[in-house]
Amino acid sequence: MARWWKLALVVAIAVPALGLRIAGAHLQPIVAIAVFGGGVVAAAFLLVWAAEAAHRDISGSLATAILAVIAVLPEYAVDLYFGWSAGHVPANAQYAAANMTGSNRLLLGLGWPFVALLFAWGLRSRGERPRGMQLGERRRLDLAFLGAASLYSLIIPFTRRLAWYDAVVLLGIFAVYLWRAAQGDRSEPHLVGVAQHIGDLPRRARQILVTALFVVAAGIVLAAAEPFAHALIEGGRRLGVDEFLLVQWLAPLASESPELLVAGVLAYRGHEDAALGTLLSSKVNQWTLLVGSLPVAFVLGGGGSSIQLDGRQIEEMVLTAVQTLMGVALILGLRFRRWAAWALLGLFVVQFPITSTEGRVLLSAAYAAVAVIALIVNRRQLAPTLLAPFAGRAKRHGGHPYQPAEPASAS
Repeated sequence: MARWWKLALVVAIAVPALGLRIAGAHLQPIVAIAVFGGGVVAAAFLLVWAAEAAHRDISGSLATAILAVIAVLPEYAVDLYFGWSAGHVPANAQYAAANMTGSNRLLLGLGWPFVALLFAWGLRSRGERPRGMQLGERRRLDLAFLGAASLYSLIIPFTRRLAWYDAVVLLGIFAVYLWRAAQGDRSEPHLVGVAQHIGDLPRRARQILVTALFVVAAGIVLAAAEPFAHALIEGGRRLGVDEFLLVQWLAPLASESPELLVAGVLAYRGHEDAALGTLLSSKVNQWTLLVGSLPVAFVLGGGGSSIQLDGRQIEEMVLTAVQTLMGVALILGLRFRRWAAWALLGLFVVQFPITSTEGRVLLSAAYAAVAVIALIVNRRQLAPTLLAPFAGRAKRHGGHPYQPAEPASAS
């Protein structure tokens, strides 16, 4: 039973959030952030493990892509709640935009450098010379769709709204991405850690446990999202901290931490394509499915056909779009070098003391300048990437984006 302690610990962290929500308990904002935020993090771990183990019973790349979306459900829950509630509480629209831009910039500005530096550290610990991360040729499909979504997203700041037609375009891009992924080859998954323990169970027991984890985790996410969102806003006000910043950075950091840890473990063990590919695939999901779902949630919450963006939200949208384009340009040659990782991390960190419009404009210009330079350097890689969605068969490297291309020892 010793190998199941991680699962037991995560469930123990998750249960209080679900129990207190069912009981209708009212907690102090700081306590609520810890309890319900912990529930969101715990649910994220459960979903990741269940989605990985489910690949022992579900075949096909489309199933793989769908399970990958389920695994990142906690990242979407808080933001979609803000989008839905903005339909009848207009002030919450700013928080929907904040959470969406924060989660996207965190994943790329912190997540990508995190796995690159852990990969280099892992090489050094094994006596090898540190180097950049190499992606497989099949990752061009992800880059093509991410680039397309990023170029379209530059239109949104000019319209000053996130409208129904933006949802149609972005959700359409995501649907085509899923369709192309479904045509790819899929290899037998190689599980690690808790997912491996679940996957090694007899089939009947495994299916029951995976189903139970999906149901419990989804229930925790649905129960914890609203009180966690309210606690962030109220907690920021009581602490004298800008609640916009709490919603923008704390909530995404909580919900994305399991994914970052999984990618980090893969990177340290030397599975470079699987590690960076995990975050690349998630970035495509967030920049298409998440952004495109916000206007839908807004309409369902009683709002109009579009979410109006104020000056701050427009600046954040521009920053996120040009940062994404910089990321695509940097790995267009399917290699993520250490200097590129440091550049992304440095520009990500330097944004925090910048509070003025002029400062955000300059930072956006810096992202754009690096993107243009990287695009010129990698110009010969542009054509094969643009053609990737139209290739005869979009092969997926290593099956599930959370898994390495070769077996890894259990953690």
